[in-house]
Amino acid sequence: MEVEGAKSQSLSLEQDQEKGSQNVGDEHAPHTAHTIDHDSWQQVGLMLVTSFNCGWILTFSNLIMVPLGWTWGILCLVVVGFYTAYGNWLLAAFHFIDGKRFIRYRDLMGFTYGKKLYHVTWIFQFLTLLLGNMGFILLGGKALKEINSEFSDSPLRLQFYIVITGAAYFVFAFFIPTISAMRNWLGASAILTLSYIVLLLIVLVKDGKANSDKNYEISGSEVRKVFNAFGAISAIIVANTGGLLLEIQSTLRKPAVKNMRKALYSQYTVGVMFYYGVTVLGYWAYGSLVSSYLPENLSGPRWINVLVNAINFLQSIISQHMFVAPIHETLDTKFLDIKKGMHSGENFKRLFLVRGVFFSGNTLVAAAFPFMGDFVNLLGSFSLVPLTFMFPSMVFIKVKGKIATREKKAWHWFNIIFSFLLTIATTISAVRLIVDNIQKYHFFADA
Repeated sequence: MEVEGAKSQSLSLEQDQEKGSQNVGDEHAPHTAHTIDHDSWQQVGLMLVTSFNCGWILTFSNLIMVPLGWTWGILCLVVVGFYTAYGNWLLAAFHFIDGKRFIRYRDLMGFTYGKKLYHVTWIFQFLTLLLGNMGFILLGGKALKEINSEFSDSPLRLQFYIVITGAAYFVFAFFIPTISAMRNWLGASAILTLSYIVLLLIVLVKDGKANSDKNYEISGSEVRKVFNAFGAISAIIVANTGGLLLEIQSTLRKPAVKNMRKALYSQYTVGVMFYYGVTVLGYWAYGSLVSSYLPENLSGPRWINVLVNAINFLQSIISQHMFVAPIHETLDTKFLDIKKGMHSGENFKRLFLVRGVFFSGNTLVAAAFPFMGDFVNLLGSFSLVPLTFMFPSMVFIKVKGKIATREKKAWHWFNIIFSFLLTIATTISAVRLIVDNIQKYHFFADA
């Protein structure tokens, strides 16, 4: 991983993509067990829309709007949303540099800044994806427990449902091992996503109209309000990005840059309407008393509560797969024979073992630390902020710094400095929240 940015003074997106790898079988194609250069932008766009409207959105009314209130909440949703979209739009341009295709974020950072940034990016990204998958497992377990609670005053412990969720995710990841393999499941995911969100919105409107005593006051001391506000900003970043854009982009057919940006337009138009809509409407309906898991507030009827949680659980089985795909790709490339089919012969047993070990470990950690909100804030603080804002501007400075205007260079240096300070502030906020919750909860708590 040598620093080669000095010779990369300009980007020609179309020319670079013509030189780029066509598929895994090409002589100069990137070494990977997963499919590249295969999917349409419509497929990837639908995947982004459905995946970002997963069960995580049921936590955002509490994590975003309660600490910020109406004015700052709406303002931050808009500003941080646009800023995140810009960061991803910028990063998509660097999928090709000098004819070389980067299918992994860490490879791009290693190419431009050397081995140290390669390893830093690897750590940041994989911690983000691991924590995100644990959060998915927690949310899936929470949905199943809510269903049980509708029929019993003494539901089983949360850990029981966490194990069921982890097992369901394992089965899906084993039989549908790659992002491209999700193609036949995206239609079902879209139907499930639309169904549970429509049902949820109907109940939220009903409850909001019936609740005439809503309180939107932001509680706590001034210091606590500031820390909680930074935690809310972290949650907004989590709502809008996953830190795996290049890995998703690698599956796209050429021109991969234009197609990735078309897919991003789908996410930040159609997709954002749904997850921002649920976030805002949940806060409107229940005020500062909105739960960290929104279905806990629903007034019913019972069949809608059960259906919302059941559909959310089923949808999460599909949507979680996208957010953990880079880890699967790394493990599969290392342990499988990439010249053979993923479910053939020895690869079948290796894939079963790799997926089993991964989901067993994540399920165990999720069961031991069921503090849902902490995962979201930590996820968006020390890792997602630099991955989304700082690193793309650093790549721009290295690759295009010699030909860029003074204004553009100043803008990207501002992004680097600002995102560095934001990383510090949001990380302190996240750690503070974790310390507070450790004092309240215990390991394997039935939260």
